[in-house]
Amino acid sequence: MSQAVHLALLGVSCAGCVRSIQGALDAVPGVEKADVNLADRSAHIEGSADAAQLIAAIQAAGYDARPLSGDDEADLDTQAQAEATHLKKLWWQSGAGLALGVPLMAWGLLGGEMMVTTLASRITWGLLGLLTLAILVLAGGHFYRGAAKAFGHHQANMDTLIALGTGSAWLYSMAVVLLPQAFPEGARHLYFEASVMIIGLINLGQALEVRARGKTSAALRHLLGLKAKTARVVRGNKESDIPVAAVLAGDLLRLRPGETVPVDGSVSDGTGLVDESMLTGEPIPVEKAEGDILKAGTLVQKGSLLFTATGVGKDTALARIIDQVKRAQGSKPSIGRLADRIAGVFVPVVVVIALLAALAWYNLGPAPALSHALVVLTSVLIIACPCALGLATPMSVMVGVGKAASAGVLIRNGEALQTLDKIDTLVLDKTGTLTQGRPQVVAVHPFGDTDLKPLVKALEQGSEHPLAQALLDWAGDVSAPALEGFDTLAGQGVKATLAGDTLLLGNQRLMDHYQVDTQASVEPGQALMAQGATPVYLAKGKTLLALFAVADPVKPDSQAALDALKKQGLQLVMLSGDRHATAEAVARQLGIDQVIAEVLPEQKADAIKALQAQGRKVAMVGDGINDAPALAAADVGMAMGTGTDVAMASADLTLMRGSLAVVADAIAISRATLGNIKQNLFGAFIYNSLGIPVAAGLLYPLTGTLLSPVVAGAAMALSSVTVVSNANRLRRFKTGGRP
Repeated sequence: MSQAVHLALLGVSCAGCVRSIQGALDAVPGVEKADVNLADRSAHIEGSADAAQLIAAIQAAGYDARPLSGDDEADLDTQAQAEATHLKKLWWQSGAGLALGVPLMAWGLLGGEMMVTTLASRITWGLLGLLTLAILVLAGGHFYRGAAKAFGHHQANMDTLIALGTGSAWLYSMAVVLLPQAFPEGARHLYFEASVMIIGLINLGQALEVRARGKTSAALRHLLGLKAKTARVVRGNKESDIPVAAVLAGDLLRLRPGETVPVDGSVSDGTGLVDESMLTGEPIPVEKAEGDILKAGTLVQKGSLLFTATGVGKDTALARIIDQVKRAQGSKPSIGRLADRIAGVFVPVVVVIALLAALAWYNLGPAPALSHALVVLTSVLIIACPCALGLATPMSVMVGVGKAASAGVLIRNGEALQTLDKIDTLVLDKTGTLTQGRPQVVAVHPFGDTDLKPLVKALEQGSEHPLAQALLDWAGDVSAPALEGFDTLAGQGVKATLAGDTLLLGNQRLMDHYQVDTQASVEPGQALMAQGATPVYLAKGKTLLALFAVADPVKPDSQAALDALKKQGLQLVMLSGDRHATAEAVARQLGIDQVIAEVLPEQKADAIKALQAQGRKVAMVGDGINDAPALAAADVGMAMGTGTDVAMASADLTLMRGSLAVVADAIAISRATLGNIKQNLFGAFIYNSLGIPVAAGLLYPLTGTLLSPVVAGAAMALSSVTVVSNANRLRRFKTGGRP
């Protein structure tokens, strides 16, 4: 039986660690899918393997993990508390390293002697060396333990580079102090300040990274904050507040103004205005009355409601949204997996490059060759840490998915986010997507002074035809006369008898069949059909009483949304089962160039595939069960959250409000997120591509100096902070296509 296991990872420091853990999890029997996230140090695993097996595999790879409880709020609080403790530790570790490193470096910069020349200097530097060793153990012990653990499992990671770099600098310096005569006079320079400064700066960089990283969970925290803590349950004549966890499906609950809806349900009594913006992004409150659906996390602004609980616990829409956001934030697009693979082999390659560069300087470089070789070795090892490369994708995905959720877009996984960026064609279902999905009477042309509403209500109140409800809504609350001989004529309409006269309500075929003269309706009828409306005729005997125009009105904001989508460079295609004339009329009204009409539900997926066969990257927006195959066939399927569960289950994205404006927002956020990932990856690659040659001495012929290991450590720390800060810029991205 397939299950989902969520683990918090311990001892993970870079993309090399991620690759090791990913490989260990993939090798566990029963694992169907595993996502390891460096940004929040977590792993989400799906399959039949249990938590104990997975943790054992992670421990065997040299790391550790603990299962998360499944209580989202408690897990987030636990992680936040652990991060706060870790941050506090990083601050003092950074302070300890810099407290010794800064004075030592300042001494050297101000002209102080940094070499062993006398017995007194040997004693002084020997004591400073021991103090340096204490700082390395206390402030940087986690790097050395991590490196040793990785070495024990025949692996290499960021800790390996830091341990080798700082350890080499300290060992060389201590060897000079203990055996100065073994080194040429020009090679007796000491690098204690480099060791502690590097440890201090890297800890400082990690502290800044952890602090910035905490902001990426803001969207998830916002969603969790929507959960009500208690619910007022009505049992018998008593009302009492109970924990939300104790609410059962079928319970009757009371809501008052200002209260948060605790669980999903259906209104049993009362009316009110409910603010659903926290879930849908729609700012206008929605009126709720008997039979209407309530969603957990929404806010009652006005009125008192009694409602019956239908979805509780993990079955509420809010709980599913939170789960989907968590999964999406932990998933990786293919561009991120590529970066992980590169980073996974990067460390051993860097060690080889560092050794070769050091050997070249030792054998071919100017005096003091040994000192130069050590500086090059340490600088290359430190500057090449692939921290920024490993963080580049997951940080942006976490923030981008959270930003999308706050805009009313639920993204199923990171791959959908990447694919959406490449879309060039957007296919739109007509009914319920472009239009309101509910036919209405949009025009009435009476021929005479007959009171039409009672007749229409009498004829349609027993009909189940979709157009019948539109006519009944138009007729409203009027008294209907009793009819006789009521009959439904398939494909034509209905007929009945009233006081000996035949009443007819239906299409042109019905009128022709009963020889009703419709000449007076030809001109207005053609004009209405050109606008996409369906004409419905009412006749008494052979006399035409009225022409009704029934249409599914276009949503008020569809035009503005489509204009925004066109500006994004998308080709718009309408897909509809309606007749060509109706579909083309709506397309003309909205400025859609391509129409595929009279398509049966099972043919919609074929229409998507035909567009893909032309080399197009296709996204599909739909809301009905008949759209599910097409949503699944599209490169990216987007389901309206106001639609069916089947459609949403088939889609890559769920749009939480029934507006196309959110589609433009989704694409804008996708493009911003992918752009952010590319910026991060480009920065990380450029940093390493330029940093390694510079650290190896590329600029020595021009400057006469080598890159200081301290500068290398500062640059490495800064690269990670830059990636995290750049990812957090997405939180300020404004929807509506405005950066």
